[in-house]
Amino acid sequence: MKTDYDLICIGLGPAGMAVSAMGAAMGLKVCGIEKNKIGGECMNVGCIPSKSLLKLAELNHAAARLSEIGLLKSGSIEMEPPFARIAAYLDYISNKKTIKMFDQVHLVLKEGAAEFVDPHTVRVGGRTISARRIFIATGTEPMVPPIEGIDGVDFLTNLNVFDLKEIPAGMIIIGGGAIGCELAQAFARLGTKCTIVEMADRLLPNGDPEAGKLLEQALTKEGIVVHLSTKVASARPENGGVTLVTGAGDSIHADRLLLAAGRKIVLEGLNLDKAGVKTNGRAILVDGKYRTSAKHIYAVGDCNGGVMFSHAAMHQGMIALMNAVSPWSLFSYKRHVIPWTVFTEPQVSFVGMRQEELERKGVRYRTHVARYEDYGAAIAEHVGVGFVKVFASPLGRVYGVSIVGEGSGEMINEWALIVQKKIRLHSVLFLAHSFPTMGFLSKRVAEMWMMQKMQSSFLRKMMCFFYRRL
Repeated sequence: MKTDYDLICIGLGPAGMAVSAMGAAMGLKVCGIEKNKIGGECMNVGCIPSKSLLKLAELNHAAARLSEIGLLKSGSIEMEPPFARIAAYLDYISNKKTIKMFDQVHLVLKEGAAEFVDPHTVRVGGRTISARRIFIATGTEPMVPPIEGIDGVDFLTNLNVFDLKEIPAGMIIIGGGAIGCELAQAFARLGTKCTIVEMADRLLPNGDPEAGKLLEQALTKEGIVVHLSTKVASARPENGGVTLVTGAGDSIHADRLLLAAGRKIVLEGLNLDKAGVKTNGRAILVDGKYRTSAKHIYAVGDCNGGVMFSHAAMHQGMIALMNAVSPWSLFSYKRHVIPWTVFTEPQVSFVGMRQEELERKGVRYRTHVARYEDYGAAIAEHVGVGFVKVFASPLGRVYGVSIVGEGSGEMINEWALIVQKKIRLHSVLFLAHSFPTMGFLSKRVAEMWMMQKMQSSFLRKMMCFFYRRL
């Protein structure tokens, strides 16, 4: 089959970037299509700018804390609204760093959205382009919840919140997941009076219940008001701001409203039927190799409705491309775990199965917890809030891990490898960990597991017998 390219990638967010850059590095002729900016939402209006905002807010918060204990006289950093600075960072990253990854990729940027003409051809910007294989990586966009009157409110989402010129005096955030909690803490530390409204009975409803409770306590301590088990019935503009009415009839007013209540998969306009690609009405259906119903077309990242994280999208892009170039079925998503982190203070990280899932499946497990408040280094560094919680079999196979506290986003990667490779806790025990890092708490969990094993009278008798004989 004669085509223009070996590979077309529709969408150059995290998944599409991985596919395009790796494909070109392999020597394939690649065309990457992006209707907006390279990097997608993650780089331009998502995880990268939000982390920049969090870091700048952390500096302001740290200055206030130093002032409270008398180590800083001014009381705070003289900080202008950080959005122009963040925009400059993003411009540098995009134009000086990221673009270099695509020297060998033919880029079609800002010429409109791509649509299928037939299974091997797409149309974009008034022209048609064909390829042997096509990767769909169109991602998601913020979901607007079905709230009465919401269309009449000038609300914010991650798409436009970084375009603000001034720090709002007050902000309501609908959604207590990762995005809502991160932005609530960032804006609160910059001086905004923040309120989170969450339908579930805890923050981070997809995570560990104890983690959600601990984060709620931390945010409340910083002056953030948290309403749990609360449904928003209606919204209206009022007094230059916005007023929400809850299902219980209570009113909440603030200058701005931020929606962080989920994501909507972007499939409109692709004309998937012309390519023979099936969906379930919400997401593209894929097999274990990320192939769609048209086997030469792959769907990677959020558009397949799987785990919706940027790093998961990158990982899927890599796996799908390796499957496309390999004659063997070596790469299946079922063999890989996806850790994730909420970059609040304290950080909250997870990997593997949660306690509810283990109990639902009837898996026999034990829980082992090491707490930051019992670790001298954490106390000395003023970060003595959090825990490392491990769910493991009696023989030490690790099923899942929850970490709340300083450095958890780095620590969780070790546990991801442990879960994925089925490494048991005795291997963690006999791995020397750098001290006094927070990661040493991972070793401490393994020590606690071993100490628990030593409560067996049989094992204790055996140890004593061999010790006294040798």
